[in-house]
Amino acid sequence: MTVSTKADVKENLETVEETIKQAVEETAKHANNTLFDSTFWFETGIFTLRIFLIIVVASILVKVGHVFIRRFFTIKLKSPMRKTERRENTIIKLLENALTYVVYFSAILAILSEFKIDVKGILAGAGVLGLAVGFGAQSLVKDIISGFFIIFEDQFGVGDYVRINAAEGTVTEIGLRTTKIALFGGELYIVPNGQIGEVINFSVNNSKLILDLDLSYETDIDHAAELISGFLNNLPKDRYAEVIGIPEVIGVQRLDASSVVLRIIAVTEPVANFGAGRKLRQDLKRFMDENGIELPYPKMVLYQEKMKGDSQDGGESV
Repeated sequence: MTVSTKADVKENLETVEETIKQAVEETAKHANNTLFDSTFWFETGIFTLRIFLIIVVASILVKVGHVFIRRFFTIKLKSPMRKTERRENTIIKLLENALTYVVYFSAILAILSEFKIDVKGILAGAGVLGLAVGFGAQSLVKDIISGFFIIFEDQFGVGDYVRINAAEGTVTEIGLRTTKIALFGGELYIVPNGQIGEVINFSVNNSKLILDLDLSYETDIDHAAELISGFLNNLPKDRYAEVIGIPEVIGVQRLDASSVVLRIIAVTEPVANFGAGRKLRQDLKRFMDENGIELPYPKMVLYQEKMKGDSQDGGESV
């Protein structure tokens, strides 16, 4: 029994060795025939050339597409930077990225087709996956769509001073998903684009400086208004470069309990009204002191009622 088993094992080993030997000989023979087969090398060369041409054509299409997009948005005016140039630069970048993704994705599918890989199944799977992601990330899709329309419609741009929801500050970054705003105190406000409601953009049009000046009732209003108008007509241009035109004294705005309110209006560059207003108040205070125009201050009058039994000189008023 033992001798028979050893003989069987020996026979099996010989069979395996013979099989391996035949496989090696056939592989070597096939490799030898393949290496010296002109048809194989011709087909391999054609295959490699096709893949190379796909990559080259994709690269050319991307570069030509970028050039076409930039020429389409070329700014022909020689005036200073327009408000729409910022939006055009952003849209150019978005279109270039979209073109690059589409062209290279198509090139990858073409290369996979050259390797005899069925791309229909990949496309179908990608479509189903995209649909599932779309249903599961509706807020993300909403943010991206809102961000695209914010950029496309030029609602606001980087560097604009805006008020969005509860935040007011300077826009530092606009993305397809979020917008970042630097607040006055240094805080950074980040809001998803889908949650942006009403937007107030202070940087689109010129700003208006409204300055209310309190004068005492003892002041000659006409004379004071004339002096202040002369002062406003001669504002130094280097100090008030942001002021457009000449500020105007429009008259008495209201009568308060202890003062007459004189209103001054000036037009400034966008968002420059705050700084111009501080400088104008400082210079007006100095000018009014020099010209004897009195500012109101609280006054108190005390009456002392003469009581019964007091002498004739007992009453006193201040």
